[in-house]
Amino acid sequence: MADSSTLKTTQTADHELVAASAGGEVASFEKETLSFVEKTHRFFHANPTAAPAIVLLLAVIAFSMIIGDRFLHPFNMSLILQQVTIIGILGIAQTLIILTAGIDLSVGAIMVLTSVIMGKMAIDVGLPPEIALLAGIAAGAIAGYINGILVTLFRLPPFIVTLGTWNIFFALNLWYSKSETIRSQAIEQTAPLLHWTGHTIELFGAKLTYGSLLMLALFALIWYALNWTAWGKHVYATGDDPGAASLAGIRTNRILMSVYIVAGAICAIGAWALIGRIGSVSPQAGMTANLDSITAVVIGGCSLFGGRGSIFGTLIGALVVGVFRNGLALAGVDVLWQEFTVGLLIIVAVGMDQWIRKV
Repeated sequence: MADSSTLKTTQTADHELVAASAGGEVASFEKETLSFVEKTHRFFHANPTAAPAIVLLLAVIAFSMIIGDRFLHPFNMSLILQQVTIIGILGIAQTLIILTAGIDLSVGAIMVLTSVIMGKMAIDVGLPPEIALLAGIAAGAIAGYINGILVTLFRLPPFIVTLGTWNIFFALNLWYSKSETIRSQAIEQTAPLLHWTGHTIELFGAKLTYGSLLMLALFALIWYALNWTAWGKHVYATGDDPGAASLAGIRTNRILMSVYIVAGAICAIGAWALIGRIGSVSPQAGMTANLDSITAVVIGGCSLFGGRGSIFGTLIGALVVGVFRNGLALAGVDVLWQEFTVGLLIIVAVGMDQWIRKV
């Protein structure tokens, strides 16, 4: 008993000695005081779509003051929506890839190739338009599957993989189409379903195409999938930290494969919208669509490092590009300076992303 008492006394003395050497300081739980810049920083980090939404609002206000009622007219607003339909749909596919810390340079090539497949199957082969449409969507999914295999099975960088398949798909497109355009009259007579996305409905002076409504429906569907399904949570986790996601039991390769397949199918839906938009099937259409889709995603606040961003941010990013191009065109600004402005927006958006990630 005496030895036990002596041991407790020694331990107490040791604890008091350590406490004294610590200077008597205790943990503080006072509320952290942040500056305005720090609060702004954290707000944008928590709300990645806030910055592009503010830019869009300011752009609409500025152009409405400069141009007047012509800019805010419902018809012009619907025209902007029509102009960003293709970019928006491809932006959805690009967002899914970028959320997994990848990038897809082949989305435009997949879109054009599948549009040619839809047109050739319906016009030259004589398949029912519904079957031709499904064949195009299936071809898009297969193209995405090829990208996914190269990224997951062969461990190749997505940038290099899709740079290569971009050239391959465009070459296949020119070979299969023989560089010939399928005219609008032939499509209207044989496969009017392919023109359905170009049909319009009038609403309060605005002319909305079915393609634009299809784009909005796709945004809503993918938003639901990313935010309310296990698959969506796994996509974010895989992009944020694939190692940690794998340790948590997520099959990251399977998630990546599914993302590329879904993205390819969405590009094919973009092909359907493209046919309705231009009225014909052209093997030369959409040459810069891959870059435009990346522009919409980056301006929309989606991080190029993966794991952070919102699908509706991409819609806002596409609208920002559409508003600037439309507004500058109505103001009489040369196309050269319109592209200059879009390029400047991209640089600013990437700079914002780098700053926001430092929280």
